[in-house]
Amino acid sequence: MAIPMRQQAAVGAYILKQRLLGRKRYPLVLMLEPLYQCNLACAGCGKIDYPDSILRRRLSVEECLSAVDECGAPVVTIPGGEPLLHKDIVKIVDGIVAKGKYVYLCTNALLLEKRLDQFTPSQFLTFSVHLDGLKEQHDKAVSQTGVFDRAVSAIKAARAKGFRVSVNCTLFDDAKPAEVAAFFDYVKELGVEGVTVAPGYAYERAPDQEHFLNRRKTKQLFREVFKLGKGRKWPFNQSSLYLDFLAGNQTYKCTPWGTPTRNVFGWQRPCYLLNEGYAKTFKELMEDTDWDSYGTGAYEKCADCMAHCGYEPTAVTDATANPLKMMAVSLRGPRTDGDFAPEIPLDRQRPAEFKHEDLVKSAVNSSTKAPEKAAG
Repeated sequence: MAIPMRQQAAVGAYILKQRLLGRKRYPLVLMLEPLYQCNLACAGCGKIDYPDSILRRRLSVEECLSAVDECGAPVVTIPGGEPLLHKDIVKIVDGIVAKGKYVYLCTNALLLEKRLDQFTPSQFLTFSVHLDGLKEQHDKAVSQTGVFDRAVSAIKAARAKGFRVSVNCTLFDDAKPAEVAAFFDYVKELGVEGVTVAPGYAYERAPDQEHFLNRRKTKQLFREVFKLGKGRKWPFNQSSLYLDFLAGNQTYKCTPWGTPTRNVFGWQRPCYLLNEGYAKTFKELMEDTDWDSYGTGAYEKCADCMAHCGYEPTAVTDATANPLKMMAVSLRGPRTDGDFAPEIPLDRQRPAEFKHEDLVKSAVNSSTKAPEKAAG
């Protein structure tokens, strides 16, 4: 794994503490979403389909730091939207780093070089740059030409200034194994610390609904990619058991509470990818959410999901409980042949409910009753 030993030790100590305290549900990574606004409109994204009154909303520095304290997770990921559009993003990052949390600031990098000098290199801060493949594939994925070149330039500039840099990559059903392998070779040569990879979640509001992977296609794709990767030592920023799960060798259930999300509406139920409502507090989210009604086999919207925000916490928990199993997979890599692990049956899943319009209407109404927070 590409995660530094000090960070691994901090997360391991946190998990051990939770287990000693007898907690069955606890967060590993806080998904802190301070805004929805973005400077791109990617075809596979369902995060920016909101009216302007919502896209102008921001979490304040105080709200962000309070969420970090409330949640208590050792790692904080800051997605969006585009976090670098937030005028106080530096204060937010500095405040979280001061608490000794590991921060991954997710960015498309269009503004990164412009704002780079405002940040301070730290072992606790990583810029996680969005790249969905080499130049042609990435620019197609983000629906804009020239973005790949600007992202690569920003990666090189950030590394030259001593920042930790990783890449986050989403794969869709048009991904070709040889091209994915070439992309992983390229980012390794760039010298990034690690790569986070996952199949795209089928956002119901995404403009492009034709290129999301189902679970079987996901397993086949990753097996072919990992087969090509044997001996190439790609620096994945993920647990070996999660990668083995992507290759179809583990039967895991989703752990949505492992990566709780705080955004401009509140604490999102049940996870970062699926919006089914909000809780006012983290305690309410954890205690009052009907977790058993979500996940593959339980809910139609979750049927094909294999995303890291839900399954990485499951894999990490499995690794903690079964270290020898984790070590064996780490040494040999994901298995790329043989039968797939048994799949979770879907015959008892409840049908999808579509709540987006009502949630947006409620949010717009609430925003008209209170002063709007300044954009920026």
